Amino acid sequence: MLNKSVVISLNVLLGLLLSVSVLEAQDLSATELLDRVDENMVFDHAVTTATMIIHSRSGSREIQSRSWVRGQDSAYVEYLKPVREQGKKMLKLEDRIYNYTPEPNDRIITISGHLLRQSVMGSDLSYEDMTENDRLQDAYDAKMLGREELNGRDCYVIELTGKVDDLAYHSRKLWVDSQRFLPVREERFAKSGKLLKRTEIREFMEVQGRWYPKVMTFKDMLSRGEGTEYIVNSIDFKAEVPAELFTKASLRR
Repeated sequence: MLNKSVVISLNVLLGLLLSVSVLEAQDLSATELLDRVDENMVFDHAVTTATMIIHSRSGSREIQSRSWVRGQDSAYVEYLKPVREQGKKMLKLEDRIYNYTPEPNDRIITISGHLLRQSVMGSDLSYEDMTENDRLQDAYDAKMLGREELNGRDCYVIELTGKVDDLAYHSRKLWVDSQRFLPVREERFAKSGKLLKRTEIREFMEVQGRWYPKVMTFKDMLSRGEGTEYIVNSIDFKAEVPAELFTKASLRR
């Protein structure tokens, strides 16, 4: 049995370790914090299955998909359910999206420029939201605003301001979990300061050494809908991603 002096010493040691941990967290700059977020959210390649639940004024509907992503410029999405969406595909190549609709239309529509900010299948996600895999630090300057508790989690609050032209969101405000380094909440703004979109991470998961969103909600603040849930059913950062997927010819296979 530990004697009293040993217990006191252990408590002191524990207190010192906790103090060091807190100090290290407090020493993070906004730029370093954003780098931690990018380490979790951005990946070289991944294969994902997901469910999107769109809550419109007339009711809710689900869309299931599988996607393959390679770097910042290449993404391939295949819709699995419901039946009426089966066979539809989406391909991202650099700054263009190609939407494929099978029979009876059997056509490919090219989406680029400001059209990339349109809704995907009536959801609260735009094409840019759906295929985003860019480092925030490359596009934004970060400023620390403070710390707040949100949904029971201690969060850093940082403000991002665009440093490149033609961003979908000129500025962003993030509440970043101080332990998991994921944005528990994010508000995205136009250059005028108008709030365009709000996102929240409702559930987290740990995958292959990183924290990643399990359930997210998106709300287009300019839409009358009730928001969209995006559920990651599975994600594999080590899966093989075939290069031949990322061609327009692959859409009709």
